[in-house]
Amino acid sequence: MKQRKSNGLAVVATLVLGMLVIPPASFAQAPDPRLSPAVPQGGGFTSRPLLIAPVTGDDSKEFALIAVTLAPGASSPMHTHPGDCVGAVIEGDLDLVVDGQGAKSVKAGEGFHNARGLVHQFRNAGDKPVRLVTTIFYDKGQPRVQPLPAPQK
Repeated sequence: MKQRKSNGLAVVATLVLGMLVIPPASFAQAPDPRLSPAVPQGGGFTSRPLLIAPVTGDDSKEFALIAVTLAPGASSPMHTHPGDCVGAVIEGDLDLVVDGQGAKSVKAGEGFHNARGLVHQFRNAGDKPVRLVTTIFYDKGQPRVQPLPAPQK
């Protein structure tokens, strides 16, 4: 009898372990296409959406939480958002370039706010990487980022 009980426990333990290690295919989820970067990547600039979610109480809005990294000398494209963009520098010193206002230094531990439609760019003029996180509150169904064409040389 003990032998049989032991085998039964071993079978149950194996099934439970198998379910934890190899989840059934029905639990697998396809990647959310909204979590793809919305601007061109490269040249030491990367932006990676971490979360996109609705704004509670306003079905016409959603927000995106985005991790951004800039290598020394790298910059984002000039761009706007169809809503407010707030963020904080986690590491390094960022130059926040705002169209018509020049550059403002934002250091690690400091935050920034870009109003809807404000043309801006992130630059790393330093010799160390810059990491920041931004949250964009935007009109649902609209592109969260609207890159501008590079200026003609």
